[in-house]
Amino acid sequence: PRTLLRDRAHAAIRDAIVAGELAPGAVVRDADLAERLGLSRAPVREAFSRLVDEGLLESKPQSYTRVTAVVSDDVRDAAAVVGAMHELVTRIAVPRLTEADLDTMRAANEHFAAAVRAGDVDGALRADDDLHHVLVRAAGNRAAAATAARYTPLIRRLERRRFGEGGACRSAGLHDRLIDACAAGDTEAALRVTAVIWRSLEDLADPE
Repeated sequence: PRTLLRDRAHAAIRDAIVAGELAPGAVVRDADLAERLGLSRAPVREAFSRLVDEGLLESKPQSYTRVTAVVSDDVRDAAAVVGAMHELVTRIAVPRLTEADLDTMRAANEHFAAAVRAGDVDGALRADDDLHHVLVRAAGNRAAAATAARYTPLIRRLERRRFGEGGACRSAGLHDRLIDACAAGDTEAALRVTAVIWRSLEDLADPE
């Protein structure tokens, strides 16, 4: 039960940071968030420690814990790592994909495209996660999945902000190319598209 409470606190605080509800520089207090989440302070403190390790919070003992700034170099580094993990899972997953998997990817991309057209940033990012999660699940590499999950929120913060400012969103056409390569069982083509997708996120971190 304690592990579940810690994970619940971690997920809730992480999502609030990614969504901008807890803005960069905002000071966070375990008592305030414990009350907000209906939890005791212990799992919130444990979540704080994990979020510091993940780069979403920074802490000075006996002084403050606050949300980190969005730093382009950090986002670029995270995108490179996450991209490498997705290339790894793509290489493993493509030969294992079923028709049901491909249908799930197609449906996710339809939701992605609709969300982009509607300007629904959160919906687009959720659909994007759903699409790529099919490959992660099919690969079954827990180390790659955990590494990607750890660093993706750093990317999502900048991605969400840029999209909210009217910036370009990743193309559903790239997803179509990825799905076509997967359907054809063409691992090398799928890897090339995956590299383009994640390189675009490294480029997103370039200073304007």
